[in-house]
Amino acid sequence: MEIRHFAERVLLSDSLEEKLRPVEEPFTDEHPGDPLRVEEPTRPANLQFAPRRSAPSMPHPLSFKDQQKRAVAHHIMANHELQALEVMAYMLLAFPEAPTEFRLGMTTVMADEQRHTRMHQVRGAALGIKFGDLPVNCYIWKKALSFENELDYLAGLPLTFEGRNLDHTIEFETFFLEAGDPKSAAMMRQIHKDEIGHVSFGIEWLRKMKAPGDSDWEAFCKHLHWPLRPFKAKGDTFQDEARRAAGLSDEFIQQLRESGPDTGVDE
Repeated sequence: MEIRHFAERVLLSDSLEEKLRPVEEPFTDEHPGDPLRVEEPTRPANLQFAPRRSAPSMPHPLSFKDQQKRAVAHHIMANHELQALEVMAYMLLAFPEAPTEFRLGMTTVMADEQRHTRMHQVRGAALGIKFGDLPVNCYIWKKALSFENELDYLAGLPLTFEGRNLDHTIEFETFFLEAGDPKSAAMMRQIHKDEIGHVSFGIEWLRKMKAPGDSDWEAFCKHLHWPLRPFKAKGDTFQDEARRAAGLSDEFIQQLRESGPDTGVDE
């Protein structure tokens, strides 16, 4: 399958099943096409982006004993995964001149995002809420509209949103275990392992594409757009070893650990 055709299917289909349908055949990149940018992904009616603050917030972990609250958490995380998938498709269409090796790597990550979305979809339904029963936000998507090049994407999504998920997945594994839900906890551990690979993709290509002379940290900070900043790339339980496994340097990890709300990025 041509990468462009796959990206168009993910970004422009109004069928969730089509967006999440795995690609079994090898990818080709012979016809990347002209740049294409859209203001919003095409989605089914029940997954249209809701007005600001009308989508539910993540329930407090202490409420996770309530099955319904855990279902809400999976619904929210399914939307996060779907937005990440759509942002990746957007990047493939907006920057068709990117190296084929980069674009092929993106399709591998996208297969994981499809699977993660389905995992949350299935688990949420088992707990009582079907994906699309609740309003969904567009936070990740809106941040992607500021990406002006591949480095902005690498800093913003793999190294910030997915970097933060290195911590959040372990935190939610603990929350689900404490709530007596080992199935949800096992899901989060599997997603955590996949996120290590996604962050690895991010730092590998940041190093290949950054300006000569820039350190990893300098390139990362330089390509974040407000309100994204280094502080947003970590959760409450900082996972040093996962970041090392992803290939981040000890210096980068230490700078990230020490970063605060005003570190590294000008508004």
